[in-house]
Amino acid sequence: MTAETESARSAAHVTVGPPRAAADQVSTGGPPRRVRAAPPSFTASLVAVDCVAVLLAALLLTAEQRDSALLMQLTVGVAALNAHAGLYRPAAFAPSVLDELPALAGRAAVAWCAAAALVAAQAPHRAFGPVALTSAYALHLAVVTGCRAVLHRRRRRAARAHPRSALVVGPAAAAQRLAGTLARHPEYGIRPVGVVAVGPRPGPGGEEPPLPVLTTTEEIHRAVIQNGVGDAVFTGADGADGSNGTVPAAELVALFGRYGCAGWLVGAGRGSGTRSGAAMSRHLWGFSCRRLDLGVPAHRRTPPAKRILDIALAAPLLLLLAPLLLLCAAAIRASDGPGVLFRQERVGQNGRLFTLLKFRTLRPVDELEAATRWSVADDERMSAVGAFLRRTSLDELPQLWNVLRGDMSLVGPRPERPYFVAEFSRAHPGYAARHRMPVGLTGLAQVHGLRGDTSIEDRCRFDNHYIDHWSLWQDVCILLRTAASLIRPAGS
Repeated sequence: MTAETESARSAAHVTVGPPRAAADQVSTGGPPRRVRAAPPSFTASLVAVDCVAVLLAALLLTAEQRDSALLMQLTVGVAALNAHAGLYRPAAFAPSVLDELPALAGRAAVAWCAAAALVAAQAPHRAFGPVALTSAYALHLAVVTGCRAVLHRRRRRAARAHPRSALVVGPAAAAQRLAGTLARHPEYGIRPVGVVAVGPRPGPGGEEPPLPVLTTTEEIHRAVIQNGVGDAVFTGADGADGSNGTVPAAELVALFGRYGCAGWLVGAGRGSGTRSGAAMSRHLWGFSCRRLDLGVPAHRRTPPAKRILDIALAAPLLLLLAPLLLLCAAAIRASDGPGVLFRQERVGQNGRLFTLLKFRTLRPVDELEAATRWSVADDERMSAVGAFLRRTSLDELPQLWNVLRGDMSLVGPRPERPYFVAEFSRAHPGYAARHRMPVGLTGLAQVHGLRGDTSIEDRCRFDNHYIDHWSLWQDVCILLRTAASLIRPAGS
């Protein structure tokens, strides 16, 4: 468990201008990342709209016709048909509801006609009349299109206000032009932060300053982690071969897939899309656009078994240790005054930022010290209570709440502050790759004694070895070894 300096202002994030800027930019420069809360589930909203539409449309039927079984069948039928058509899948760019109208209208008509036929076959006296059926269908369609229009409008506004960071891949000159187009049109919700060159670099000149040009795997690693890149936009001009570049296209696809990025092929030429209104709307300022399958491997996402283990252990541990947590909090309050907990920004899986919780054991001089000082293990300002908590690792116990929330796992690479992530990613090849897996309370490096002021190179080697050879049993073994080490604590 690595040593961290703690913030005196426990209720606020530690945010320091220079360190944060360093953490959120590619080493060659780049716009700062926007920190935002995760939006509510778009898919759940669309399903809820369909359920509400069925209920409202059923009000036009007679009391005898709108029984609970019929409403359930209609709702399930509409949801199944829309799900099969991909109408619940969030598109990269929020479409117009007019583009979806033919698909919505056709599937709603099938569901209502099937329900009417079923009722007529089972109970002819309850059969729908043509006026009732048409009215219910029309109201259903009106509610669905109206609500979807509102949801899509909100998505477009959110995309413009909080664009996704992206890397543009292709011949450098073409990629820079595409990146410039995307930067001038924020309505697509994509913010280019760099160019991955698969050809010669562009010459001097141009209407606007070029973005950083990345040509090595390690530069891409750092850019993805430090900028929170979620999209890889491939220009159609590169032919997906990368034969003239320093990074082969196959390696790029695997690399972006490993980081869980969404892939897009832009400007692939004529005939690449389907002939439909929906396909017509899928473009980036006139460039044709279609999704690429980057083959995201399973280990890029949190393995379900790992998450189940985290919840199964973290929840009961929080309950069992509640008296100890209260005792630690009371000791800190009596010894060091108000501010028992501190919250500090850390880098988690895929470069996502989260707020880590710990018991406060030291008041730093200022926020700059809190964000950039590496170790305070021997600081004379630390009280006896703070020193005891650090030596016994009891100051880490509030992180069980981070585990329960899903910010962290019980086992994984230790999370670090953005300033040090930027520094270590530049200095140590492979450091950025540690963020392929959820960060953890303990890990393979920690049970081998790599805690506190120890080799960062050794730590990232152990962390990447753990990720490459992960198994649930190894997590259990690391937890058992961690518990044994707490009997003879060395502190952090």
